[in-house]
Amino acid sequence: MLNPAARRERAGRLKSLIEAVCRGAKVHTTNSLEDARNVAAEAGGGGWNAVVAAGGDGTINAVVNGLAGFDIPLGILPVGTMNVFARELGIPLNCLEAAWRVVVSGQTREVDLAMANGSFFVQLAGAGLDAEVVRQTSTAAKRALGAWSYVVTLLRLAAASGGKIKARPNGAPAREGSFLLVGNGRYYGGPFKMFPRARLDDGLLDVLVFRRKSHWDVLRYAFAVGLGRLSQLRDVDYLQTGCLDVEAGRDDVSVEVDGELVGRLPCKFRIAPRRLRVLAPRPTSWCAGE
Repeated sequence: MLNPAARRERAGRLKSLIEAVCRGAKVHTTNSLEDARNVAAEAGGGGWNAVVAAGGDGTINAVVNGLAGFDIPLGILPVGTMNVFARELGIPLNCLEAAWRVVVSGQTREVDLAMANGSFFVQLAGAGLDAEVVRQTSTAAKRALGAWSYVVTLLRLAAASGGKIKARPNGAPAREGSFLLVGNGRYYGGPFKMFPRARLDDGLLDVLVFRRKSHWDVLRYAFAVGLGRLSQLRDVDYLQTGCLDVEAGRDDVSVEVDGELVGRLPCKFRIAPRRLRVLAPRPTSWCAGE
């Protein structure tokens, strides 16, 4: 299943390449993320052997939400702007043929599915600054700048005023901050290990609550991520939980999952252990506690 909307200028060439590599597979071109979700749901009820998503994390998210409730494995061809979930799974990022060999190998693993209210996500969610960056980064900017478009928007929004959010894990005392990230896997925004203790099959959400969000604070957080020291900062809370309730004093705080907006706070984050089967290489050292 190919969703070319994010890379429209090369959609035709990309479809031809996928058809050449994926011999014997039926290629469906979708027009939107909603279309991808609907096609995946039809496939789930139609007895397909597998559904392969060709795109980035947004496309994968749409397909996963369509497949929810069906026991059909998901394959991934990472051809999107951001391919964080594919990186998490160890799927080759720069060679379509190698990624397809992972699919045809038939090797599957079971991973957790996270939920934000009624929406599933596979890798990451955010409330506050992160989600607002997603909301305000235009399609034109993403086409022109790729992943850097989010950085430009982040720098513009970092100093904007905003209310506090409250995150309550498993009914425990609330943690208060300016914005938060919720991870199912380790990576965020590409190669950055934002959640070093996260595992895709541990039945837990990894949560980061950031208490500040000025330009200086965002730069401090970014440097700490690069050095692997984010959890050492006194104004960042890192916790693991099976469920999380998040609210704000305002009704305009956005929520995103896997890079797609899904609404606003309040939001209930939950985890469905080993709910999704994916065609992926067998996990190695990190599952043993890397």
